Amino acid sequence: MRYLTSTELETPVPTPESLRPWLTELTSTPVLDVGDQPFAHTPEATTTVVLRTEKSGRRAAYVIGAQTKAAYSQAQGPAGCVRLRLEPGVTRQLLGVSASELTDRAVSLAELPGPLGTFATDLTSIPADEAISYLEHTLPHHVSETDTERAHRIVLREAISSLTTDTAPSIPDLATRLAVSERQLRNIFQTGTGMSPKHFARITRLRQVLAYAGNTPWSHLAAHTGYYDQSHLTADFRTLMGVPPAAYLRGKLPAPTRCQLPR
Repeated sequence: MRYLTSTELETPVPTPESLRPWLTELTSTPVLDVGDQPFAHTPEATTTVVLRTEKSGRRAAYVIGAQTKAAYSQAQGPAGCVRLRLEPGVTRQLLGVSASELTDRAVSLAELPGPLGTFATDLTSIPADEAISYLEHTLPHHVSETDTERAHRIVLREAISSLTTDTAPSIPDLATRLAVSERQLRNIFQTGTGMSPKHFARITRLRQVLAYAGNTPWSHLAAHTGYYDQSHLTADFRTLMGVPPAAYLRGKLPAPTRCQLPR
């Protein structure tokens, strides 16, 4: 059976100017009834706020932290979503907690102490398409950032830019280039993305492989995405996706579990 990915159903939405400092992407999915169709959720290095609307009209707002490994699930029922993917380094400013406290978790937005958490009741009482306009005019007035947070966000942005190139440096070299210690770089990554710089790089590389898998020989993919060789790619793929590359392409995936969302 073919597994869907949420990105196949999402439509990018232009991000309002006032929200661009905090969002890396904004997408919308209409209310769909996909029945028992299973979903494959690939590892994700981004914290995401989800505004969910069920077919009945019931609404919920929750946060999905960075996902260190793939998950396979079935939808709870017909629903549509607006997803706000947060810029690395702004989780504490918006949600009141570091990204590392949300890694591999899904929590109700209302449980979080940051500005977005205080808006949870309002966001779940209006249609999702109105929620963006609400945030556009409300959020900028409630977000603050210390000088340290701003400095760390700049370092994190530069580090991510370096790690997502075809010639990504080693972590020690990257720390030297950014004039920080390796320990400080790891802490900045954990706080800002929810994972270490090494795991962030692994997920970035895996997503590049997934984008071209099936159309490019594995050996070529390994060479062009920074793996030592094809066996290194295969081992990392199995660890992060739960199955080897060939099985993934054939659709031989783990049995899906029922998606459990916070209430």
